[in-house]
Amino acid sequence: MISDILLKLLILAYAGVGVANIVAFWPTIKDLYFHKKKSANIHSYLIWTICGAIAFLYGVFVLQDTLYLIISGANLICCALILFLSIGLKKK
Repeated sequence: MISDILLKLLILAYAGVGVANIVAFWPTIKDLYFHKKKSANIHSYLIWTICGAIAFLYGVFVLQDTLYLIISGANLICCALILFLSIGLKKK
């Protein structure tokens, strides 16, 4: 009974962390896209994008957990978006 409640709370918290990550990425995306500020470290986001891709592929092929795939996929998309926006600004 208590373990079921704790498990459901953990699942809810994990989903909340995913939402918080997306919200946390927004200021950097906004700076890069709208304000054209070079505010992101390309090397860091390259590493985070690669790590995010590996985590997502792990979810696809090993875990096969929908919530994990949604959270890791959103993280991957945000990191890749910031990476590509940063590279685009650097080339200008």
